[in-house]
Amino acid sequence: MDGGWTGGGAPDRVVMPVPRISVHAFCETQPVAALVEAAARDRRMDKAQVVVSMGGAPAAVEMFRTAPTPNLIVMESLTGDGNQLLGLLDALAETCDPGTKVLVIGHMNDVLLYRELIRRGVSDYLIAPLDLIGLIQAISDLYSGAESGPLGRTIAVTGAKGGVGASTIAHNLAWSLSVRVGTPTVIADLDLPFGTVGLDFNQDPPQGIADAVYSPDRLDANFLDRLLSKCSENLHMLAAPATLDRIYDLDETSFDLTVELLRASTPCVVLDLPHQWNGWTRRQLVTADDIVIVAAPDLANLRNAKVMMDVLSSARPNDRRPRVVINMTGVPKRPEIPVLEFAKALGGDPETVIAFDPQLFGTAANNGKLVVESQPNGKVAEALETLAARLVGRSEAKSQSRAFLKPLLNRLKRARG
Repeated sequence: MDGGWTGGGAPDRVVMPVPRISVHAFCETQPVAALVEAAARDRRMDKAQVVVSMGGAPAAVEMFRTAPTPNLIVMESLTGDGNQLLGLLDALAETCDPGTKVLVIGHMNDVLLYRELIRRGVSDYLIAPLDLIGLIQAISDLYSGAESGPLGRTIAVTGAKGGVGASTIAHNLAWSLSVRVGTPTVIADLDLPFGTVGLDFNQDPPQGIADAVYSPDRLDANFLDRLLSKCSENLHMLAAPATLDRIYDLDETSFDLTVELLRASTPCVVLDLPHQWNGWTRRQLVTADDIVIVAAPDLANLRNAKVMMDVLSSARPNDRRPRVVINMTGVPKRPEIPVLEFAKALGGDPETVIAFDPQLFGTAANNGKLVVESQPNGKVAEALETLAARLVGRSEAKSQSRAFLKPLLNRLKRARG
């Protein structure tokens, strides 16, 4: 079916979360003040301490004559006199603490003014009106932009209910991203006691994600790189220990550093989340760039998927709504909710629908292979390739490429036949 959940913001822009900084905004208009306040509530800004005051640049100059300056000062300027603004910035510079950055929001598109502001040490100059994600991205880029290198996209995959094949979808999706779409990818199995990524890729690595989670003092890019196991040229995995020799009571932020390091070094990170609802699973879902919920077509799955959609959409008002994959349709003799009714209840079409095929999925699982490897030209592989392309913003190009090559492929098949 045609995908495309609608949502606010600009979901295809990957923005690094803003670090733990203090921000004081001095606004002159209510729309800009409201925008900064809305940005402060976004998931990407949850570590930052944001204060919003009115009065613009003059208020900032007056306040910081006696008070220490924050990490970032955001100033709105309505003045059409560039010299007046430069004079206020000069006065502010006399009292600014070392390391304080200044971001100016102006209402004049003046290249000469912009160059003069940058020459005097202003970090950035934005022209109103702004969009919310654009403001957050500008702040993020000041602290994690050029020096951080490429930024990867995180995709969290979870089930609406246990046993619906969410892990299988996650592992096959990661393979499709890396092999069929050509995006270097890491699949991270966050189900520490019962993870199956090692089984599906027919590997038993001695180290994995638990070594990262339980060694935060040693964890850096080099240490994490040693924990990765190679599945193919473009695909690596962080396997779960899948042992019960300890109790996995994890803090809400236990996976934060691991995911942050993966994002900084890999274009795409797929998180295979267990069907749980606790502090750390909710956090990984809320902070992911994209969410995929896998559901079977029955009432319990519909209820759970609806609740998850509502909660996660509320927590992520500026992101795309979670994408839904309906899995295991057409089980013989099992009553099902029709796909159209399922979609109507959730408020949008699923990204894809995957039919029940016990022979295909069971054989692949028992042989330690992926479905997309076992049947690379089958419907499941095509569906997951399409989903993978959409997730990284390549759906149009991919579909055009497939349409262009289809006649040639058909002629080759006939010739071989």
